[in-house]
Amino acid sequence: MVTSSSRSTRLARLGVAAAMAVALLAVSSPAQAANGTIGVRETVCAESLFVRTEPLGAWMGTLYAGQTFLVKGPRSGGYVYGFAYGHVNRNGWVQDGWFC
Repeated sequence: MVTSSSRSTRLARLGVAAAMAVALLAVSSPAQAANGTIGVRETVCAESLFVRTEPLGAWMGTLYAGQTFLVKGPRSGGYVYGFAYGHVNRNGWVQDGWFC
């Protein structure tokens, strides 16, 4: 037998679970982030963005939010080639889609 208090508890748990799911979706997507435009010095929107030697290659530095990357192209497998300014200060590949 289901009592009204156990039904209320189940509804409350469902409400909490739904709220958590919505919050996770909101956090996990790059809100307002965009792909880089070739020829444009883009600003990094991600908290951090690895600069690599090639797509999925070795790490050679990290760009942080607010730092810039000159998108030179080409694109390959979700990565884009260009020049990472700041302390990295060299050409490399970054995951595309994390620019303001």
